[in-house]
Amino acid sequence: MSYTVKESYPIWLAGKEVQGQAERIPIEDPATGEIIAYCNAASPAQVAEAITEAQRVFDAGTWSRKAPADRAAVLSEISRQFQAKVKDLAVLESKQTGRPYREMSTQLGRLHEWFDYAAALARTEEGSTQPVRGNLLNYVRREPLGVCALVSSFNHPLLISIKKLAFALAAGNSVILKPSELAPLSTLELAKIAQSAGLPDGVFSVLPGYGLTTGKALVSDPRIKKVDLTGGTAGGRAIGEIVGRNLTSYTAELGGKAPIVVFANTDLEIAVNGVAFASFIASGQTCVAGTRIIVQQPIFDSFLSLLTAKCASITSRIGSPFNKSSMMGPIISAKQLEIVEVLVESAKKDGARIVCGGERMKGKSGLDGHDLSAGYFYPPTLITGTSTVDATKLRIWREEAFGPVLVIVPFHTEEEAIKLANDSEYGLGSAIWTRDGAQAIRVSNALEHGLVWVNTHHRNDPSSPWGGYKNSGVGRENGHEAYRSYTQSKSVIVNFATEDESRTMDDWFREEDREVRYG
Repeated sequence: MSYTVKESYPIWLAGKEVQGQAERIPIEDPATGEIIAYCNAASPAQVAEAITEAQRVFDAGTWSRKAPADRAAVLSEISRQFQAKVKDLAVLESKQTGRPYREMSTQLGRLHEWFDYAAALARTEEGSTQPVRGNLLNYVRREPLGVCALVSSFNHPLLISIKKLAFALAAGNSVILKPSELAPLSTLELAKIAQSAGLPDGVFSVLPGYGLTTGKALVSDPRIKKVDLTGGTAGGRAIGEIVGRNLTSYTAELGGKAPIVVFANTDLEIAVNGVAFASFIASGQTCVAGTRIIVQQPIFDSFLSLLTAKCASITSRIGSPFNKSSMMGPIISAKQLEIVEVLVESAKKDGARIVCGGERMKGKSGLDGHDLSAGYFYPPTLITGTSTVDATKLRIWREEAFGPVLVIVPFHTEEEAIKLANDSEYGLGSAIWTRDGAQAIRVSNALEHGLVWVNTHHRNDPSSPWGGYKNSGVGRENGHEAYRSYTQSKSVIVNFATEDESRTMDDWFREEDREVRYG
């Protein structure tokens, strides 16, 4: 953990570090509340310049027409170089997000897999021939789209960026990435790795900046052929309106309010451990975080008691992100912490029962005496109803808090559990804990969510489609679907009839009356 955060970070424009022309961004360490660096921001003019260069390189075929096997070789080299820098990158990720180093180093240790998988897809992509009538050969080939805009989020800066980038590059596109203004630093380091691995200059730019300036300029440009966003539902709608006017391809992973259904036949300890991981990893700041816990009545009290004890254990081990014993980090910012506090206070006002947590960690010291008041720490919080308060009527049941706050409600029947789980405008992640295999399949099929985990949670693989139903977004990340979404098909039809056959069959405006081909 020897990596030192620099005082200032330039933008990465077409293979070069360039001073940004927009207002500099202060980067805060959420664990201390201190400014650790300043990041340059790209102006609208620099966004246009990056797109121009990306389009130039795309049209030149430097990357777009490179043999897929050669593109794959570069991606494999990015993978190797990324692996060698995981420790340094994890320090940077922890500094800018506040998430424990233990957590980030483990997550980043898998990210090279996305480059390797995307490389394999590029190497093995096959075209097709279609069974058309006549002496015609119809083959279909897939080609890259052009210049693609990737808009990433703060909660998993590198993971979310790489999930998009690997497939976009594998397909032969030029890419411009706008990271979150809250955590842009590690993606700038990623750009250097890509260049060192052999990615041609101009193919990949990283343009930090604020959404209303840099982001809007990027997604509004009609030369952008695809926008791939991870963010909130409101922002997703706004960007969707822009890309719709430009007839731009669009993938969006948006908000979530993930249910976890725990049936009475499950192992309580395993279920509690699973729910704790689902809900408190990244301090609850994931779109698939388990936030609506639906527990069958016979085990409700026992489950709640065990989960409360687990929360107390986690709370007692919150501290500096660089203490290997620290279990959970802070919320990303004062603004996001306020959103969490408002929703919890709303539940209190409505008479809900706060089982544990529910207050910012003011005046408290964590592991190694870390001052939790200085950062944006919030403890694991459990909320449930009472004899007079229905927890499913609370704002926190419906609105995404993006923090370590759970609402726990009981259910009696399988049908009731499904109804509660689907009681949301969102449909991204969900999970079921049960020992009954048939029940797992029935309930999985009935859940209106793009991701369903059974007896586990947060499992992610480059081959597994990732995306949501309803207001949780459009399109899918990962797998063949993601790769294909960065390509377009071209249908080529070749007439291999003899010249005599063509003279006979293809003269539509013939003078004599005889059979002629149409279509």
